[in-house]
Amino acid sequence: MKKKILACLAAAAMTFGIAGCGQSSGTSGETGGNTNTNTDVSGKIVIYTSMYEDIIDDMETALEKEFPNLDIEFFQGGSGTIQSKIAAEKDSGKLGCDVLMVAEPSYSLELKEAGILHPYNYSETDKLVFDYDPEGYWYPVRVCNMVLAYNPEKYSKSEVPNSFKDFAENTSMKDSLSMSNPLTSGTAYSSVVGLLDKYGEDYFKALGTQNVAIESGSVALTKLETGECKEIMVLEESVLKKREEESSKLEVIYPEDGCIAIPSTIMIVDNKYSANANTAAAEAVEEFFLSPEGQKLIVKGWMYAVRSDVEEYPYDAIPLSQLLENTIPVDWEKSYKQREEIRTKFQEYVTVP
Repeated sequence: MKKKILACLAAAAMTFGIAGCGQSSGTSGETGGNTNTNTDVSGKIVIYTSMYEDIIDDMETALEKEFPNLDIEFFQGGSGTIQSKIAAEKDSGKLGCDVLMVAEPSYSLELKEAGILHPYNYSETDKLVFDYDPEGYWYPVRVCNMVLAYNPEKYSKSEVPNSFKDFAENTSMKDSLSMSNPLTSGTAYSSVVGLLDKYGEDYFKALGTQNVAIESGSVALTKLETGECKEIMVLEESVLKKREEESSKLEVIYPEDGCIAIPSTIMIVDNKYSANANTAAAEAVEEFFLSPEGQKLIVKGWMYAVRSDVEEYPYDAIPLSQLLENTIPVDWEKSYKQREEIRTKFQEYVTVP
């Protein structure tokens, strides 16, 4: 099987009211080998995804083992890039992909309404911890968690905000904060929708008053390491990855007012619109990603699994059960229907490059 990364752009990662608090340390288990390969699955499929490129690379061996006769091609990009690409392709009547793994559920609602998705009856929905489309048009496949992070080598935890509310309102932090762009990042957009519902429009105003920098997570993490930023709003996986791979001292703060856990979705494109019209292969790949083996690959990528029977959780993270004890919910219908209005309102108060 050949797997190729077609593009790499800034990634972004969908929640149904999740997020948690209480800091502790956890470890993830190793993924077990899957000996039941799908040797009868053949042809080609293309997957559009907002997962980071190196995470996709790490999945390559497992996918090749599971689907030895299937050519899987990935296009990797941020949510804004993928949405723009699909919008352009949709106008031509044909998409360039067969499967989508996007950052958050509101975009799945849009694609379902547009009639370009293929429903798949997944048999183990009773194992899913998060909501899914009852008609099978989309399922949660990974959970990204929006948190705060700081550098204990530069500041103590007591010196920086320990809640999203204080992040926006603590005036001593002015000009020293950073977050991702909700106009291009699906996870950042999901987060501001949840915070808007929790704290109202004043939250956006407060972020603007703080002069929060709007930039990529990688830039923000670098600034955190140098001390240019005192604190950042960032995906937990970005910090955990640096801690495991680089022995970074950066630390996660699980906000006291709740994290924002974002269940990213997986979808199959209807044959009429798909690149390769290979529904059988697309269904098999979706089934694999939702299986315990597929979910363990997700966990190894520093994201949470969506299944109740997968006990592993990301390196140095808190367990999912603990995460769910304190959450800021996101209204996905509102996220979809009021997307432009919310983005415009954010831009009204916060300077976006």
